[in-house]
Amino acid sequence: MTVYFIGAGPGDPELITVKGQRLIHRCPVIIYAGSLVPAAVLEGHRAETLINSAELHLAQIIDAIKRAHDQGQDVARVHSGDPSLYGAIGEQIRYLRELGIPYEIVPGVTAAAASAALLGCELTLPGIAQSVILTRYADKSPMPAGEQLADLARHQTTLAVHLGVKHLARIVEELRPHYGDDCPIAVVHRATWPDQDWVLGTLETIVELAAAKGFRRTALILVGRVLGNDTFSESALYRAGHAHLYRP
Repeated sequence: MTVYFIGAGPGDPELITVKGQRLIHRCPVIIYAGSLVPAAVLEGHRAETLINSAELHLAQIIDAIKRAHDQGQDVARVHSGDPSLYGAIGEQIRYLRELGIPYEIVPGVTAAAASAALLGCELTLPGIAQSVILTRYADKSPMPAGEQLADLARHQTTLAVHLGVKHLARIVEELRPHYGDDCPIAVVHRATWPDQDWVLGTLETIVELAAAKGFRRTALILVGRVLGNDTFSESALYRAGHAHLYRP
């Protein structure tokens, strides 16, 4: 048997990969993160066992996988977004390695990608930003040395902050010295879900704008000059006169 860590995407059931959907329909055991994975993602499954991991602790999840392993049953372990980002799969994989249980990771659409699509923007623009930093706000657990928000903000590139909307005012105060008061910032709530919503402002205005929306959780913060910027240079890829392998 194999445990498949499947990225279900940000919420819209049509944004799961074909491979991820096929495995959900095929696997006899499904363990899914019910607090973040919508029920529609599981539609069409024929699983004998369906387990909501939101109600379990780690040892119980591993016990469920061990039972499936003993019966030779594949497991669809369904996470929101992409499981390699804040998916808590590392600790599960560590146990699977110790137990000799095979696993595979199936990527998914990230919240950052979904939020950029919703905002209608590209996160990397020539001459504006060529890097994207994905991070989170240090709340329940500290950040490693060198990964404090101020350390990352010094790069002044596109920044995606997960799990931080409750601390938006603090985040803004840490970013302002590096990005400037006029830097665009967006708060995107539950991107691609039926109740998705967002607000776009600047570091000077965003706290008030987000408070008016009442965003308190399940939101991504995007910061950077790429948001709403039309002054960037055209890329070399499609520039007339620029030769490459497919356009001599």
